[in-house]
Amino acid sequence: MVAPPDNDVLWARSLHYSHNGSPALTGVSLGVREGDILAVNGPRGSGKSTLLRCLSGQLVPDQGEVWFNSSPVHTMNAVLRERLRRDRFSWIDPEPCLVPELSAWENAALPLLMRGAGHRASKTAAMEWLERLDIGACARKRPHALLQSQRQRVAVARALVTKPSVLFADEPTAPLHQADRAQVLRTLTTAARSHRITVVLATLDPEVATLADRTVSLLDGRRVGSLQPSEAEGQDACSLSV
Repeated sequence: MVAPPDNDVLWARSLHYSHNGSPALTGVSLGVREGDILAVNGPRGSGKSTLLRCLSGQLVPDQGEVWFNSSPVHTMNAVLRERLRRDRFSWIDPEPCLVPELSAWENAALPLLMRGAGHRASKTAAMEWLERLDIGACARKRPHALLQSQRQRVAVARALVTKPSVLFADEPTAPLHQADRAQVLRTLTTAARSHRITVVLATLDPEVATLADRTVSLLDGRRVGSLQPSEAEGQDACSLSV
């Protein structure tokens, strides 16, 4: 194994992954610098979600390497990968997966509470993010009493509350209307910039991709398109497959 470049917080080389024998990723390589927002775009079925799940340790690639800082994620056992996802990563799904028995603020605070943070500190942090996402008034409501757009904002707050090293967002604005989408994206990108959170964002929406520092395009599990200047400089070191 060759260690990743020093300036990449997340790095992957020659990733291959198959679902039931059907190739989902074929030789995909990339590097993400600390604090960058990387958009991964492409049509449905292009491998975007699979790539994010491999990068985040939810899936182990059939071949290839995934590194977070100097740690090889692809060789970690299940316990270490789970700890990494809990302590350093966060995730936003296309559909909000909230605990129905908990209020909005309790759902947002859940990652902190699971880490053993105090009740008061966890609630304060959760309320801060709910307010920033314009749903502070819904803090005591349970998910069934919220609109779809409000539930998705709670999910975004939950992902941001721990100030993760890397935030993986898989079509995070898919269930939202245009106005809600703009608000959530603005909050998400502002938070990432202000807290130096690295974001890997899968999207079908070209407008979403314009908010990113760089864009990677996938088609049929392969990386396509030309390298951007910042990537070209590190091509030899990263052994990029395009």
